Amino acid sequence: MRLRKIKGAQDLLDKYEGIVVANPTNYKGKWNQVFGNDNPIHIEIGCGKGQFVFNMAKKYPNINFIAIEKYDSVLIRALEKFMDKEFDNVKLVLFDAFALVNLFDYEIDRLYLNFFDLW
Repeated sequence: MRLRKIKGAQDLLDKYEGIVVANPTNYKGKWNQVFGNDNPIHIEIGCGKGQFVFNMAKKYPNINFIAIEKYDSVLIRALEKFMDKEFDNVKLVLFDAFALVNLFDYEIDRLYLNFFDLW
């Protein structure tokens, strides 16, 4: 996928604070509080345009999904799938997965790594 910079991407991510989690390191060990329930938490590293997490969240409403993407312009494409819909079980996170240990504390039930970029 060719990465094209989207002007105002960070402003758009900030606007959807109910879906996009700002300062995700603040929630280490407390992700169930973010969702407001004790459902299992599944994460997808490198969510890209969000098609996988969108379909999983729709199919499994009793599982909480956290989609992580490194680039704001790519995360915008995932956000577009959720903007006009009611999903209580999805959060999007702009974060570099190399520092994933700073986000979670033994609270993840499943991890998905689809089509990852080795670079």
